[in-house]
Amino acid sequence: MIHLGRTTTMTALRETSVGFFLNESPHGDPADDILLPNKYVPRDLTVGDEIDVFVYNDSHERPVATTLRPAVQRDEFALLQAVAVSDAGAFLDWGLEKDLFVPFREQVRPMQEGRWYVVFVYLDDETNRLVASSRVNRYLQNNASDLVVGEEVQLLAYESTDLGMNVVVNNRYKGLVYHNEIFRTVRPGDSLIGYVKQIRDDNRVDVSLQRPGFENIEPNARRILAELRAEGGFLSLTDSSPPEEIYKSLEMSKKTFKKAIGTLYKDRKIVIEDSGIRLV
Repeated sequence: MIHLGRTTTMTALRETSVGFFLNESPHGDPADDILLPNKYVPRDLTVGDEIDVFVYNDSHERPVATTLRPAVQRDEFALLQAVAVSDAGAFLDWGLEKDLFVPFREQVRPMQEGRWYVVFVYLDDETNRLVASSRVNRYLQNNASDLVVGEEVQLLAYESTDLGMNVVVNNRYKGLVYHNEIFRTVRPGDSLIGYVKQIRDDNRVDVSLQRPGFENIEPNARRILAELRAEGGFLSLTDSSPPEEIYKSLEMSKKTFKKAIGTLYKDRKIVIEDSGIRLV
């Protein structure tokens, strides 16, 4: 069986003038043999070797293998850039020679060349073609019963609303981070780490960008902690930094900054160094 749109471990069966033919099994159905063109064949590949390849349709809609790694696979969400628009739809760059197609019916609003979009990739049953959709909500699962309150989750922000930022949770569920709990700039397309706050009756998930217990810290201290995490655990700001430098980085006054880092230091969440503050 051919798994279009997924990275698959396959066996090299035979070498030809155009490349190696692969199959998931050394004794698999010859109808499922896939060509790995010469330009992707590693120099040391020999008959009988196993190799990880991504399988998709080439420009003639024939299944083909590549050792390139796309930015997204089938049944996943990702942020991709539109590189062309035609009468049939839009085309996104996903890291392969053939761009990813988005039919007009799968666009929330007409896509524009050069713009970035959060999309879901799926296999169109009618055409057996890998396509993308920016109608993210349509492809999110409703049952989030396998999530646990307090659990760390992967997030992909995709839509700002009146309540906050809608996010894809663990590449499967719809989540929401409320505006009053966001202490740094978050834009659609941002990948984030979050924590499950609660699973609502409608099975949607409320998510926090802060670890459980973080809510008890005063807001300005929260903002500093969020910025520290975003910057890899270190900020080159101290109580002797110029006020304008502090405001540019954190949008708070120097007095507020000094009070907040004092709180964080007492709670042993940061250490204060000569050149800045560091997350513990």
